[in-house]
Amino acid sequence: MHTTTPLWQLDAAQLAAGYREAAFTPTDALHACLQRSAEVNPRLNALITLDSEGATHAAGQSTARWRSGRALGALDGVPVTIKDNLQVRGLPTHWGSRALAGGVAERDELPVAKLREAGAVIFGKTNVPEFTMQGYTDNPVFGPTGNPWDPTLTPGGSSGGAVALVAAGGCPIALGTDGGGSIRRPASHTNLVGFKPSRGRVPRGDGLPPIFLGFEVAGPIARSVADVAAVMQVIGDRPVEEGAGPQRARILFIPRFGDHPVDPQIAALTEATARHMAALGHEVTTAQDFGLVEAVNQRWPLLAQVGLAWLVAHPQELSSRPFDPSLFGPAMQANAENGRKAGASELFELLYEAERLRNTLAQLFDRYDFLLTPAAAALPWPARETHPTRIDGREVGPRGHAVFAGFANAVGLPAIALPCGFAGSMPVGVQLVAREGADDALLALARSFEQAHPWLRFPAL
Repeated sequence: MHTTTPLWQLDAAQLAAGYREAAFTPTDALHACLQRSAEVNPRLNALITLDSEGATHAAGQSTARWRSGRALGALDGVPVTIKDNLQVRGLPTHWGSRALAGGVAERDELPVAKLREAGAVIFGKTNVPEFTMQGYTDNPVFGPTGNPWDPTLTPGGSSGGAVALVAAGGCPIALGTDGGGSIRRPASHTNLVGFKPSRGRVPRGDGLPPIFLGFEVAGPIARSVADVAAVMQVIGDRPVEEGAGPQRARILFIPRFGDHPVDPQIAALTEATARHMAALGHEVTTAQDFGLVEAVNQRWPLLAQVGLAWLVAHPQELSSRPFDPSLFGPAMQANAENGRKAGASELFELLYEAERLRNTLAQLFDRYDFLLTPAAAALPWPARETHPTRIDGREVGPRGHAVFAGFANAVGLPAIALPCGFAGSMPVGVQLVAREGADDALLALARSFEQAHPWLRFPAL
């Protein structure tokens, strides 16, 4: 493999091919990613913890393995970052909060450990909103993260630091989490692929207290579906089955949820994607009205609010880590108080509506293989603002931009965000959702769409 392309622009599959052919080494790739990160991070504030010494040692070990023909797999020597609500041995986990200042993880969280065992070179951690409970990325410890396509705007959240660095070329892959769209929406705002696996597909362990319970899942962010699948081969509970899924899929295209507004440019690009899917030979049906998820959407923020209140009441769950709730930012103070005041019946209503939706969608998936929706209802907004207050001329609340995301978490469905074009200079993504457990079929459909409609490009930072 002989390339004049800068190494920081190569995806994981291209890096592995170069290692295999001895065109360059993991040490070369890490150096390129560290250099690129140093160039772009001052404008983005995406990378908040750097472990260049540990990464250099890991890259050297990987280089030796490739030279001796003992590579551990497709991710051996690939630079990776980890979202700062996942534990990385020897590095601090701030979770975006001053309340956890000074704590250092004693061990890797399970998905991180699996990446390390596969030879991935972990070189840093990426920025999040406080307790990963908001749809943009800013916190009292590190401040806001910018979108590489326009650093004055947000990349979304809560995996905002993760997507910003990958999109800018700082690394080809990031590990994030998704508790209500936190992988998918940021990926859609930055021209990336973001995958939320089915509940339970990626085992968790040795992590922070689960204030989202099992509704939050760990998943990959990358520049290609192939790289996402390569990560899932490592962190998932079973191998990815290549080419799974129907050749002629039945797709339900859902332009909007209920009466919620969608940015007209996003709506047009999503509709164009539906036409592209039909042109690829799939059977596409348009839903004229879709209000099934409204009850869950209205109640979804309660889950993390109650979880945060529980954490305040059970600080021992953080083990020996320092924890001072008085240092919460104002928004998290309010969330913890709302969670403390919430009644058991309110939480039961959320869980009941999620279970009812699960049964309803199971019947829907008897008629359709996949759902197609916008990934987000709004284009990126100013980086220091929590959410857009208006979409298509209508006032919206804090999750107006996120209406398409939370239902997949509530029901445990796999969902993926894919680039589908640009609204002016800003990228737009669509969301594909499959029945629970059909992760491999979803990845196969996503890969076929990506191959027919490639959108990879880098922002002019």
